[in-house]
Amino acid sequence: MSTYDDVRGLRASRNFRDEPLSPEHLAAILEAARWTGSSKNTQKWRFVVVDDPDGAARIASAGRFTRAITNAPVTIVLVKTAGGNDFDIGRAAQNIMLAAQALGIGSCPITLHDMDRAAEVLGLPGGDEAHYAVALGYVDREAEEAERRERRAGGWGGRRDDVIDHLEA
Repeated sequence: MSTYDDVRGLRASRNFRDEPLSPEHLAAILEAARWTGSSKNTQKWRFVVVDDPDGAARIASAGRFTRAITNAPVTIVLVKTAGGNDFDIGRAAQNIMLAAQALGIGSCPITLHDMDRAAEVLGLPGGDEAHYAVALGYVDREAEEAERRERRAGGWGGRRDDVIDHLEA
């Protein structure tokens, strides 16, 4: 599969098997995150691994639509440290998701809407923010396909083709 195919084929998964990620897979995904390019190579981030049910429930309480976190064996919370920017955090999140896909692991990006709660759960110092996370796990394909069928039946899914404009000369 080419990189282009990987990008086009990336899908969010919210249903995971009750199976821990292998330490080798988690290490490879974290290494891909660590090697993400950043503005001026400042690397103003930290990656917090949440791999226990209590921690998952606590970090899930910082957002809405966080079922994937409590379903996943691992969630990586992306922490923007003081002076960092959201663009770099987004790049790291995408690298996490693409690395996971390359290893046969599903992922789901999550917004932590209550950043104060996320900071409290993670014990972040002032100036650091946790607004995004990525849930990871081996996909429960049967449950995932059933959920996708349900979403498509409700009019959700697919890709819009009306999102690209060109600046006129």
